[in-house]
Amino acid sequence: MSITHAIQKIQQLLAIESSRVSSAEKVAATLGGMLGITLIAFISYQFTGMEGAAMIVPSMGAAAVLLFAVPHGKLSQPWPLFGGNLISAAIGVSCYQWIPDPFLAAGLSVGLAIGAMHLCNCIHPPGGATALAAVIGGPQLHELGYGYLLTPILINVIIIFIVAMAFNNLFPWRRYPTSMMRFSEAPISSQTEVTRSVDKQAIEQALQEMNLVIDVTNDELQRLFTLTQQHTSHQQMSSQQIILGHYYTNGKHGAEWAVRHIIDEHSSPKPELDMVIYRVAEGHGLKSASSCTRSEFAKWAVREVFANKR
Repeated sequence: MSITHAIQKIQQLLAIESSRVSSAEKVAATLGGMLGITLIAFISYQFTGMEGAAMIVPSMGAAAVLLFAVPHGKLSQPWPLFGGNLISAAIGVSCYQWIPDPFLAAGLSVGLAIGAMHLCNCIHPPGGATALAAVIGGPQLHELGYGYLLTPILINVIIIFIVAMAFNNLFPWRRYPTSMMRFSEAPISSQTEVTRSVDKQAIEQALQEMNLVIDVTNDELQRLFTLTQQHTSHQQMSSQQIILGHYYTNGKHGAEWAVRHIIDEHSSPKPELDMVIYRVAEGHGLKSASSCTRSEFAKWAVREVFANKR
């Protein structure tokens, strides 16, 4: 076996994949996590002291990874964040108070928290740590009783949620929560593109048959399949696809990402001189307007996007 083949086998075994995330995304996630946890640690210390803060911060640290590194993930959204942590905290406190054996209480707290999050459709991995901390967190946390749900859990969750909203929304391409996204890669409710995309009901049926829990929404899977089909068929924008009133993106990552809205057009006897007037609807150059030939716009645009109904 060659060294290259051996390395490939190890990568496959460890599920190591090449990064598909831009540098801007990595920097944003890093800075957001630093800011969020700094505030969480400070608040935890004020209410529970250093020992209590040491147990709470790991739970919120895991939440920060989701909210800042995977802000569009299914497990990162508000209901999993709030529901997953608060439900798990209540279960953890109950297990500590009702089950005298600490080992059994620890195991039940995490297991029951997972089951409850499944039932309430709010799977949030840090919830397991939140439940466990209520059992093994020491006297300072135990003295809080069910007050643990309010202080520090609810307060910390509110803080990290506010920070995640404020910070992520500084970057138009990674607004949080996903309901704040103004544009989608494919029409969510329209069935006019069924031939180009996979029907959402078919995706839901496939996931049920595979019995999978994944950190991706069905809408995101639908958009992923649509874009995959487009790239597979090597579809590129043509001048004829640039239509008045429609929105288009350049598909770039980071500060250069933008969405343009065609607001007017001017036809010419020579097709190559047809002009379009556009306004930047999102991203780089927001609210500015300009014009160019239709063919130049087609070279800039990678694909059409669709305005989300607010």
